[in-house]
Amino acid sequence: MTDTAQTTTHKFQAEVNQVLSLVINSLYSNKEIFLRELISNASDALDKLRFKVITEPVLMAEGEKLTVRLLTDKAAGTLTICDNGIGMTDAEMIENLGTIAHSGSKSFLSQIQDKDARLIGEFGVGFYSAYLVADTVEVISQGAGQDRAFRWTSDAKGEFTVEPAERPEGRGTSVILHLKSDQRDYADDWKLRSLVTRYSDYVNHPIELRVERPVHADPDDDDDSDEAAEVEVAFETVNQARALWQRPSHEIEDEQYAEFYRHLTHDWEPPLGQTHFKIEGTQLFTGLLFIPKRPPFDLFDQDKRHGVRLSVKRVFIMDDCEELLPRWLRFMRGVIDSDDLPLNVSRELLQDSSTVRTIRKQVVRKALDLLDSIAQDRPDDYKEFWLKFGAVLKEGLHFEPKDKTRIADLLRYDSSADEGMTSLKTYTERMPFKQKDIYYAMGPNRRTVESSPHMEALRKNGFEVLFMTDAIDQWVVQSLDEYEGKKLVSIMSKDLDLGEVDPSEKPAEAPSLDGLTERFKAVLDGKVSQVRVSKRLTSSPVCLVIPEGGLPSHIERLLRLNHQEVPNTRRVMEVNPDHALIVHLKAVLEDSPESPRAAEWIEMLYDQALLAEGSPIDDPARFASRLTHLMESAITSTAPAPPSL
Repeated sequence: MTDTAQTTTHKFQAEVNQVLSLVINSLYSNKEIFLRELISNASDALDKLRFKVITEPVLMAEGEKLTVRLLTDKAAGTLTICDNGIGMTDAEMIENLGTIAHSGSKSFLSQIQDKDARLIGEFGVGFYSAYLVADTVEVISQGAGQDRAFRWTSDAKGEFTVEPAERPEGRGTSVILHLKSDQRDYADDWKLRSLVTRYSDYVNHPIELRVERPVHADPDDDDDSDEAAEVEVAFETVNQARALWQRPSHEIEDEQYAEFYRHLTHDWEPPLGQTHFKIEGTQLFTGLLFIPKRPPFDLFDQDKRHGVRLSVKRVFIMDDCEELLPRWLRFMRGVIDSDDLPLNVSRELLQDSSTVRTIRKQVVRKALDLLDSIAQDRPDDYKEFWLKFGAVLKEGLHFEPKDKTRIADLLRYDSSADEGMTSLKTYTERMPFKQKDIYYAMGPNRRTVESSPHMEALRKNGFEVLFMTDAIDQWVVQSLDEYEGKKLVSIMSKDLDLGEVDPSEKPAEAPSLDGLTERFKAVLDGKVSQVRVSKRLTSSPVCLVIPEGGLPSHIERLLRLNHQEVPNTRRVMEVNPDHALIVHLKAVLEDSPESPRAAEWIEMLYDQALLAEGSPIDDPARFASRLTHLMESAITSTAPAPPSL
């Protein structure tokens, strides 16, 4: 806008109307958190200014005090949250207050059906919580380095206006709430004091409340008139304004940690756990890390920055500092405050800093210590964590080999021996003496792998099998080939070896199936690489196993869906020589080696093996037709003869 700019009217981004309705009517059952959200926004504006002043000192006067101020007007029914932070231009007002700030609007709307209030913080829409208590909101702001202010106004009914304004205080932002008639107690000083103490006591800037105090009379004044006493306006600091992470941990209650976490993340729920530490020695820094209860919607977004907040000597430097937190711990939230990094540190400097590498190593250690503690002391909470974040933690086995042993101890899997989740340590402790390896089965879900024919010999031998159903598990077993000296072995592998068989249980020598396997090879030419007699099947006629270097079928399909080239690996087919179907099929082929019906049955068995491993079959219509024909033949052969006339 220019000096001649007039008031302009804009419509909210389409999704914002729905967000406003959701915020006002559904998400926030506890209306008083609006103050926490607005104070957090003001605090962020102050932090951003402090960071910008490092390179542009002219933006802030020497010795200037950065504060958040609360001003009330009971007669007018208004509450103002004012800061002298970074401020906004008119264009920034339109972008930040008229849209869901820099977030995927459609993604937000796809998530809101579960009425999960924590999404507010994730999408940067905490500002809209002002409409919980106000029917109209004004925002007057002047950007740092700008010479004029603008006013944004809306009653949340689809439109907002932006116009030139005056802001005598200069740089910064004032959010003026015109309180609803039934919410005017938020203009009471005592109410605001209690809310600041409860929700924002540890904001790292003074929060000042404007109060009116009586002016004390002159003791030498003999005037006893009943005129009203004079008052003076003063600002009282109503929070401790001391960074929580700088206080000794023994002084801090769990609820105080939870409130700081809400301030830091705008998450509605308390964290699942936290760790508070101070490292002294070659490097001096303090850290406070949290584990959320639920993952953010963009946890697997490759373009999204994830990390902790970085401060240097209590000065905010940047959010999402991923240089201090490996990507496989991106679910962690928190703050790191270093005394050794320079105030003007940039991301480029962070990437090539020995100090950062030292801090990162300690952050990883403290994060794993926290997870160990939760796993041992609160197994139910750890199970909740694992279901939400386990797939991310597994990435560390590939990206952080030096921490492989510690991460392996934290792995959890469903198991054939337990309805709950099992650690590798627990698995090895209950292995029977005759078992030498750790066995696992991969598939798209537990039901598929649990009912797989590959499980039959394992069950018979009393061997436990871990069910790996995350796509990343294929890379887990490539990175973690053994645990405590025991190899991880796929029960679907061609080279599966279950060890020595008890002589008393060893079956009699099976008759040769050379002719049968040769016919299988001929019929399935190009579909399988080998046909052989199985030692793992006990009740199924056939199964498909993975050759050396091959991938599970569901992983191949997943990679192709992501447009990655995957070679078409032909499986090895195993046949069960003791199964009645195989025995009868062998007899048919001995009687009629070129029987076309035998070829149909072989193709049916191949399709059945594909279905058992969860793979699609090449020609479902043909499969259905053959199945119908076989059922008709079976019914005809067993149906009673029609009655004679």
